[in-house]
Amino acid sequence: MKKMKRILASLMAIMMVFSLAGCNSSGNKEISDTDGTTQVTDSADGTDTTSGDVTKISASDMKVGFIFIGDENDGYTYSFYQATLALTSELGIPKNNILIKWNIPENEECYEAACELADEGCNIIFANSFGHEDYMIQAAEQYPNVQFCHATGYKAATAGLDNYYNYYVSVEQSRYVSGIVAGYKLNEMIDSGDITKDEAVVGYVGAFAYSQVISGYDAFYLGVKSICPTAKMVVKYTGSWGDQSTEYDVAKALIEDEHCVLVSQHSNTTGPSSACEELAIYCVGYNISMINTAPNYALTSASVDWTPYTVHAVQCIMNGEQIETDWCKGYDAGACLITDINENAFSADIYASVKEAANTAETAFADGSLNVFDVSTFTVGGKELTEDTTDYYGAKPVFDGVYHESYFQSAPGITFVIDGITELK
Repeated sequence: MKKMKRILASLMAIMMVFSLAGCNSSGNKEISDTDGTTQVTDSADGTDTTSGDVTKISASDMKVGFIFIGDENDGYTYSFYQATLALTSELGIPKNNILIKWNIPENEECYEAACELADEGCNIIFANSFGHEDYMIQAAEQYPNVQFCHATGYKAATAGLDNYYNYYVSVEQSRYVSGIVAGYKLNEMIDSGDITKDEAVVGYVGAFAYSQVISGYDAFYLGVKSICPTAKMVVKYTGSWGDQSTEYDVAKALIEDEHCVLVSQHSNTTGPSSACEELAIYCVGYNISMINTAPNYALTSASVDWTPYTVHAVQCIMNGEQIETDWCKGYDAGACLITDINENAFSADIYASVKEAANTAETAFADGSLNVFDVSTFTVGGKELTEDTTDYYGAKPVFDGVYHESYFQSAPGITFVIDGITELK
């Protein structure tokens, strides 16, 4: 069946090139998500476009497809799902014209899902997981009149396709701000005599040793150190983006074996916060607030808002405009945030100071006066980074005293581990 779908997709692509026809099929059924419930409804005809076509598409004719690694129950996908809702509220696209493929793994199923969405008449298709990229490129090659946007990837600039794009959010900014919150908690624990300065050890549950994870924990640690200079950090990987039990076990091991007094994460479940609440350890989450899971010990969570990009990319297609090959913005575009700071986790006087410090940092990121990776604030291997430093992609992002993350491509490129952080392999 999958081979037959690929053959049909190829034939359809050839027909589109010669006829310049759209890729929609009237009368087909489409899967759309309304208020969190997957429904099957009759589809309407859509209007297709290519990147060079200035034809505008009305909101009622616009169809948008999404390929998600998880569902609303994991924080990472939930944040993307919120962006789909904005297409209706901000652009007026009917809910029935928003098609969602849930729980699509990083394998051939992604390609099949992309082909199905294109066959349903989608003008633009988004995917949200790193391992989706090659399959999205494959689909983009098959459907040149459909636009494909991939979050966290890096191959758009070299793929040679006019209908394939990468995007990301400068989440290192919100991780830094969440680190500030954690730093205040460490200082409060030191001042109260609960720990010594040397015992200010932070644990970090990472999914994989990818650049985006390394960039994130480097940024978080710099935020912590800006408030608690004696802090150290230990990172342990799970080998999975969303394994609840493994994340729980890794967090517990960081607490019990590495004596971490605070834990953060770049993983997608509530496993770490559950372990922290059970073991009475403070935590900083990711994507969503962990206060429901850890009401006494969750401090805040680093989070992102994918709405600015999603609305922007769809609006470009509706206007007949070209989407940027790479897009990455932060607080300046309203794409970064931290969730509510847990008032229960701080004394009253400290809580006010924490909120003020976080707000000040967010404002500074928004106006460009604060940079996460100011090279004067950290070392790697005992040395400050120089302008000869290269990133994962071979670019040289150090200039004007700053390592400019996501400057040359949207995806993070950091591969270095800042002094003070220990990776456990």
